[in-house]
Amino acid sequence: MNTYKFIIVDEPDKYINRITLNRPEKRNALNNQLRGEVFDALEKADMNKEIRVTIIKGAGTCFSAGYDLGSDLRRDRPWFTSPELGLRSFSWARHVTEGWFKMWDMSKPIIAQVHGYCLAGASEMVTGCDLVYVADDAQIGYPAVRSISPPDLQYPAWLMGMRAAMEYMLTGSSLSGKEAARVGWANRSFPAEILEEKVLEMARSVANIPPDLQILNKRSVHQAMEIMGIRNALRAGHPFVSLAHYTKSNEEFIRQMYSGEGLTKAFSERDGKWGDYRTKKSP
Repeated sequence: MNTYKFIIVDEPDKYINRITLNRPEKRNALNNQLRGEVFDALEKADMNKEIRVTIIKGAGTCFSAGYDLGSDLRRDRPWFTSPELGLRSFSWARHVTEGWFKMWDMSKPIIAQVHGYCLAGASEMVTGCDLVYVADDAQIGYPAVRSISPPDLQYPAWLMGMRAAMEYMLTGSSLSGKEAARVGWANRSFPAEILEEKVLEMARSVANIPPDLQILNKRSVHQAMEIMGIRNALRAGHPFVSLAHYTKSNEEFIRQMYSGEGLTKAFSERDGKWGDYRTKKSP
């Protein structure tokens, strides 16, 4: 059994592998070490003849609040991506997109089980999964569009359609689990208390199909999406991320975020205009 620091790996049923993001005290923020462990576990499962499907879920109150902006994401990345000199954030956007396509290209299906927050980079991780099941009251969002840049992986139009994607991008507001299923970001939503049961039920259904057929089933859908241009389109979004890092708005927010005031104050001041995310008042 592999020993990991930031994830837990178990097998809840025959043929089923499960990865739990395990930084609950940090809302499962995606530092480079956690991402590296996830990919190591996924690759091992893809090569394991006794595994047919993998579930990814989060420990604690949420799936994940996104990339760990409190760590230095420039260092110790889990795979090499060539730097782009003079282009801020371009290399990072390419780096994470390569990762989510690593998931896309794996042979065996990957299921996301989402509860609580699933924000920014976490929503990109889920995009790399093949099936997505969410709690009715989950919150899926990309609040970074309000202050930093468009998504590193610009999935909204592909998953939600133009109108829903435009609202999502122009407001930075979150989708509930029910809304995410309605617009196509997720397959289905369930009450939080039965989400895990329903995900395991779906994983068992997926695992009933032999892997030699399932790889063809999975890739037939991906091939259709790639013929429509999804891979090229998502990569073509990277320059927009880089350009955003030269805007005055971005520079001011980054300065505030890494000043003595800290991340919490910067995010609270930003999202307080909408009264959502961490600034949302309990009913």
